[in-house]
Amino acid sequence: MPRKPNSSCQTRALLAAFLDRSRIWRHGYDLSKETGLRSGTLYPLLMRLSEQGLLESRWQDAERPGLPPRHVYRLTARGLALAHEQEIEAAVSDRAGATA
Repeated sequence: MPRKPNSSCQTRALLAAFLDRSRIWRHGYDLSKETGLRSGTLYPLLMRLSEQGLLESRWQDAERPGLPPRHVYRLTARGLALAHEQEIEAAVSDRAGATA
């Protein structure tokens, strides 16, 4: 049976990081530090989730002069719903494993 889209452990970790602060714009470096995902995994995930309409993205001007703008991301309503769904599935799975 093929796995559901967006169900890899890396994607779940990324969505969980967004869920913690769902309305705040986040940049890749911050997300990488929080999730432990390396750039070769993180940025393709961010692009894929954006293309699927689960994240919105925009360019944000640098906080200090001379630094380049950064791409920032946050969950859309669909992304928030998926992140909550995955959080519930993980909790149910954890409970089932604890009782086994």
